[in-house]
Parts: sequence; C-alpha cells; structure tokens
Amino acid sequence: MASPLAKIGIISIGDMGVGIAKLLVANGFSVATNCKGRSNDTIERAKGARVELLKSDEDLTQSCSVILSVVPPRDAVATAQRIVDALTGPLRRTSDSPLYFADLNAVAPSSVKNIASLFSSVKSLSSTVRFIDGCILGGPPSAKPDGEWYLPSIPTSGPYKLSDIPDFGPKLFDTLNMRHVSPDIGGASGLKMCFASFSKGFTSLAIQSFTTAQRLGILPVLKSELQEMLPVHYKLAEKGVTGMPPKAYRWVGEMEEIASTLSEEGGFAPDSFTGAAKVYRTVADDTALGQEKIGKRKRGTTVDDVAAAMVEGMQTKRKKND
Repeated sequence: MASPLAKIGIISIGDMGVGIAKLLVANGFSVATNCKGRSNDTIERAKGARVELLKSDEDLTQSCSVILSVVPPRDAVATAQRIVDALTGPLRRTSDSPLYFADLNAVAPSSVKNIASLFSSVKSLSSTVRFIDGCILGGPPSAKPDGEWYLPSIPTSGPYKLSDIPDFGPKLFDTLNMRHVSPDIGGASGLKMCFASFSKGFTSLAIQSFTTAQRLGILPVLKSELQEMLPVHYKLAEKGVTGMPPKAYRWVGEMEEIASTLSEEGGFAPDSFTGAAKVYRTVADDTALGQEKIGKRKRGTTVDDVAAAMVEGMQTKRKKND
C-alpha cells in the first residue's frame, strides 16, 4: 500500500466529520482525531472510517499537517482554544512546517474573526499557524454506487488556502471541493450564513406551518394544496423537516449566528433568526424529535409525524407550565 499523502486531523467525527474522513482516506490521505472523552458511538464511527485515534490535542497538532474544525457552532471557539493551548505547550511547531487550521463551522464573520484572533494574538504562533476561514454548503461527502462521490461545496477565505501547501496541498484542496472566495477572513463564514438563511431558515418556517396546521386539523389539506400549487416548495419543506430532527440542537446556535450576521453585516434586525433559533430549541429540548440520532431514526421521518411530535411536545410543556 502506498504511503499516505499527508495526515489530516478532524475535530470532530460526527456525521459531517466522518464523511470528510472517508473521502480523504479514499483519496490517499490518512486521518486522525483526538478520541479522549468521546462516546463509544463516536469511537466506533471513527474506527469504521479508518481514522487514527490519538489521545490528546498535543498529539494531533504534532502529527497532522492540517486540522479541520467541524463542530457545532457553540463549540467552535472552545475547539480553536484547545488547539492554541496544545500549540503553546512544551511541544511546538516550527516555522518551516506550519500547521494549517481550517475553521469550517457555521459561525458569523465576527465570530470567525474572534476565533482567528486566538491564534494571531499569540506571538509564538504567528509563524507556525496558517488560519483559514471556511464553511460547508451541503450534506456530508458520500460514495455513490458508481464509485463517484457526492461532494458538498467548501468555500474558504482569508490570506491562506490549503492549495498553498507544498506537494499535497493542491490535491487536498481539490479532494475537498474547495474554492477560495475572498482574501478576507469572514468571507466564507458570511457566505455560509447567507446560504443557511435560505435553507434552514425556510425549514424553520415549514416546521411552524406544518405544526400549526396539525393543531388546526388541516395538515392533509395544506399538504395537498402545497403539492398542487407550490410543488417545489413542498418538496424542499418535506426534505427539510424530516431531515432536521437529529440536527436541531446544532441549528440553534447556527440561527443565532445568522441573526448576528444579518444584523452586524446587513443592518437588519435580528428578530427573524432569533425566532428561528427558538423553533429549533423547541424541537431539541421539548419534543421527542430532539432524541433522534442519524442512522437510528424512530420519529419524524414524515411530515405528519414531525408535526404530531411537535404538537405533543409543545402541549406537554404547556401543561407543565400551567
């Protein structure tokens, strides 16, 4: 077997992370992650994707040429700080072999600038870390039956890009379906926020509409009218609400980041997306849908059951509060 092109670190090995790991391994890279404190499900998922399990962030920063941060928005800052702490410990990178750290999380431009400052504010890291602002548009990479791959788009921005890395950089850049969209940190994250305001913002509206129709006893009629008069909208809504339950907890923070982006960068009131965050928080915290796991689905696989579970959960919460 040929030697791997390079070792790529991924934090963490969730649904998206494991898809990226499988893609990289299939294209000649090796992949590693820090497994300390992770659940058995995560460890088994990593093993199944042929991901090397390391015991610390220090091991990860020393053995990997690139680290990709793929975590819920609420964990983005803490994850970056972990890597800063590992890089400022006894083991250090050298300037002739800098670490490329790509933040691919769904955060606002202001948030990713704050994350970048965690690295730039440490003098010893100025020549040993290359920070990349990135995002992921679409679902996890997955192999198709014909051997080809479904690939999400991964735009990046900032003064550095992975294709700058000698030898394997261009191959890694192409494998990940990256394109550099701006020389400024914040460009890629801003693109993600604007994109997700359409996709996940629309899904939050559909959840509210279907749930309200269920309570009124007119959900079948609403579905019929949508399918006849707005078939494209209905198809998107159906796909969105049935795929949403296992991800709702992640999307709370993402909606809050979108609210910040549209307010800070666009000048709009944040209300629409702070409201969307509340919708996803209700799904995650107050209904059976919040217990759903990818690959182990029980509830919410149809529009009708999403609406029913929402009504059940909201009624239960209302009774507890009365």
